[in-house]
This record gives sequence, C-alpha cells and structure tokens, in this order.
Amino acid sequence: MSTAPVLSAAPRRALVIGGGPAGLMAAEALAAAGVAVDVHDAMPSVGRKFLLAGKGGLNLTHSEAFEPFVARFGERAETIAPLLKRLDGPALREWAQGLGVETFVGSSGRVFPVDMKAAPLLRAWLQRLRAAGVRFHQRSRWLGWGDEGALRFAGPEGESQVQADAVVLALGGASWPQLGSNGAWVEAMSARGVEIAPLRAANCGFDVGPTAAHPDGPGWSAVFAERFAGLPVKPVALHIEGAGGRRFERQGEFVITASGIEGSLIYAASALLRDEIAEHGQVTLHLDLLPDREAAFVAAEVARPRGPRSLSTHLKSRLGIEGLKAGLLHEMLGKAEYADPAVLAARLKRLPLTLVAARPVAEAISTAGGVRFEALDAGLMIKSLPGLFCAGEMLDWEAPTGGYLLTASMASGRVAGEGAAAWLAQQR
Repeated sequence: MSTAPVLSAAPRRALVIGGGPAGLMAAEALAAAGVAVDVHDAMPSVGRKFLLAGKGGLNLTHSEAFEPFVARFGERAETIAPLLKRLDGPALREWAQGLGVETFVGSSGRVFPVDMKAAPLLRAWLQRLRAAGVRFHQRSRWLGWGDEGALRFAGPEGESQVQADAVVLALGGASWPQLGSNGAWVEAMSARGVEIAPLRAANCGFDVGPTAAHPDGPGWSAVFAERFAGLPVKPVALHIEGAGGRRFERQGEFVITASGIEGSLIYAASALLRDEIAEHGQVTLHLDLLPDREAAFVAAEVARPRGPRSLSTHLKSRLGIEGLKAGLLHEMLGKAEYADPAVLAARLKRLPLTLVAARPVAEAISTAGGVRFEALDAGLMIKSLPGLFCAGEMLDWEAPTGGYLLTASMASGRVAGEGAAAWLAQQR
C-alpha cells in the first residue's frame, strides 16, 4: 500500500505535522508560495517547547560568522550548511525584526530579543500565519498512515483521516516528551522503510562513577550531593581526550546534580562524552579548578609553609579554594592524595572525574539521531516517499546550545516548506 500523500484535484493543500519552530517555518514558506496549509499539533497550543526554552531568555541565534557557526554541527556541518544558507543568524534576526521583535547581541555572542521573551515573538508569528490563511488544529496527534496514504489523527472527537497533496513532518526528537516530542514517529516511519539513526540524548547531563568518598557508586556521596547539588562550578576548564584523536578543551561552568553534572560546559562536550561512554562504558575528563593560574604558581602556593593553619584554610587563603571546589577535592581524592602537596597541586590543575552514563533522553535538551539525510533530497523530501518532507530535530543532526540548535531547526523548516511548495508546483 502506498504511503505517499495523495495528490487530489482540489487546490493544493499541505499538512504540517508539528507546531514547533521548524513546523511553523515550513508553514510560513508554504503559505508564501500560495499553498493552503493546515498545521496539526498534539498539544493544546503550538510552540510549547519554544516558549519553555525562552523562559530564561530566548536565545534566538548566535552572532558568530557563518563558517565557525556551521562548524558547530560537527560531522554534519557540510550537510547543514546549505540549510543555513537559506536562513542563517543575520537572516533570522531580520526575520524577527519583520515581526516587530528587535534583537541584541549579548556579551557571549548569543542573540536575544530585546525584551528577552519568547511569547511576544510567537504571538506575532502566529498572527501573521493566520493572516496568511494557515489553519491550526490543536490536540491532533498524528498516528501514521491509513487507507490510500491518508494521514491518521487522534483528536478530542476520536480518530480521523485526512488527505493531503504534500506533508511536512516536524515532530521533534524525543526530549521533553511532556511538551509533545516523544519520538513516537520512529515506529511509523521505520515501518515505511525510512532510514532512521537511533535517537540519543544530546545537550544532556551525565552520571558520575564511583568517587573516593563514595567508592560503591556510581553517584556522589550523600553528603556531597545534599550540600552541593544545584550549585555551579566556576570558573573551571574542562579537558577531554577521546578515542580517534577527538579532543575538547574549554573554560566555562557547569552544575552539580544529585547524581552527576550538567550545564553549558557539559552540554558543549556532550556528543563526545556520550560517544565515549557508548564505546568504552565510561569516560574520564579532567577539570582545571584554577584555570587562571599557572601550574607552577599553584604548586608553589600549596607547598608554602602554612604553620598552624589547616590545609583547608591554607587553600582558601592562598588559592581561593573553598566551598564547592573544596568539596570536589574531598569527594574525589583519598586522604593520602589530599595530604601530599605535589599530588594535591597537580589535582587542582587536573582533577580526574569519571562519567558512566548519559542522563535519559527525556531529560535532555535535545536529541541526536533521526531521519538520515541520506534518505532525503536537497528539499528534505524522503526520496522513497514522494511528497513527504521532514524538518527540525527529527533529522539526524545535533548542535550545541547557544542559538545553533534553534537556527538550524528553523532553517530546515524553511527548506522543507520551500521544497514541498516546489514539488507541488511540479505536479501540476
């Protein structure tokens, strides 16, 4: 039985399934081409993950130049580059301005709306889409295909089937399933022979292995977790050496969790950490707790005579090591290591920390894996299912936080929408 959308005699009509940024951008591109568009979303309202992501300030994109921006997509950089040429950072800022939303570049290079909020941008966007004739169907969960390629939906009034001339799927990955992206589409797509890479956690936290204070781990000791979970470690430099020459070195900050670590610095390294754990069962990273101090200086200060002062007091007064950083030393080092000035100084500049598991996909900010680009044409249409397009996080790519993920999702939505419109035009 064919699963491709059925081309009807009625005016061209496209379905966009998924009301996140990628789906909405696809709907915008289709409507601009004169195609009648219906957007179906399983949640009571569209853009829920977009709104939550902007709760602490919507990081819309990044001001980085095009080449280094594209390089953030790692092994998929060459594949993502053509998408970003349709909607890169500057173009996305111009697009937001067209909705009446001014943006600014923060000190980190990240781009935010002036009011830092996602809701005004989403409201203006939905108003423009509705004015262009886009129709929205909330609480309409896609179930797959029915008879003769019709799309099956479950809604408040039961199941229905809808025919379409073209379909754009923008169903997200499997992170934050409570907001609608649960990866349920994988089974339906796999059954139709679509090549899909397994969904994996990206931009995620990790669980630590046994520590000196908790040798029966994994996980921190109860005392450490109770005292420090939720607190940031900063400033700190992270160093990772993976198999095959993969390396990561960067200064920043991360956060202690009840069972491990998470936060911006860890998210940036999450692909390497995840892959190393998958291949070897664990990965050991090294922390520089004093990234602004040379090793020789640290060694001299640790070895300096301290008189009647305790070692903890000495480290606090000479090197500013206290609180969480002092707690990390006690958690990770045995008594003999902590008491040896040379070893202690070395560990301050290179403290080993072993990670044994990525946190579950449902907790991750995003996912890696999805529909393989090799199964798609340049317009993001599935080659084996003409008229069916894919966009957003359900594609097999990943990117760090910082505006890269959102920009590429929206760029892929524009490409899929334009691809669907061009394909429809060829069918006449």
